[in-house]
Amino acid sequence: TVNITSTVYRRNFWLDIYPVRESGSGFFIHEDGLILTNNHVVSGSQKLQVTLADQTIYEAELLERDPYNDLALIKVKPKKPIHVLRLGDSDTVQVGQKVLAIGNPFGLSGTLTTGIVSSLHRDLQDESGRLLEGMIQTDAAINPGNSGGPLLDSQGNVIGVNTAIYGPGSNIGIGFAMPINRAKAMLDAYRSGKRFGRA
Repeated sequence: TVNITSTVYRRNFWLDIYPVRESGSGFFIHEDGLILTNNHVVSGSQKLQVTLADQTIYEAELLERDPYNDLALIKVKPKKPIHVLRLGDSDTVQVGQKVLAIGNPFGLSGTLTTGIVSSLHRDLQDESGRLLEGMIQTDAAINPGNSGGPLLDSQGNVIGVNTAIYGPGSNIGIGFAMPINRAKAMLDAYRSGKRFGRA
């Protein structure tokens, strides 16, 4: 799991340009440096940096976006072997099964929390008002900075991408993850050279 820093340049009241940095999480899905994360983690960014657990920092390139499922694919050029997570099958997820969430809440890298699947097929509006459908609800603690990190089953397979929390900005035992099978369509399109929902 990696920490992603997104830099967006904005203008203030006096039209001066200033950088705004936001952080989220992501995880490697291929040895060549492909990283899966949330679209809202990278949206609008003019500069993307990825920090590994050993504090190695890479510049990242945005490859694909799927705003309707809040997913994005970015890539770095690793200079050494990296640890890749296996993608599971979110269609087999059941209410009550144990899950683990990994991410960088509040900038605290490599944080692991555990819980269960609380419910399935939840619909949730994102900050732009877009409806995110069919989410996995979990009571594993998900906080700001966890977005884009993996939700794992007890065998270590990725079954979801941690996407949102319910509440005023911090965990109250209700978090939501986008099922990993939604990401597979975007990955298939990238690998076949087709454009996929980039907007």
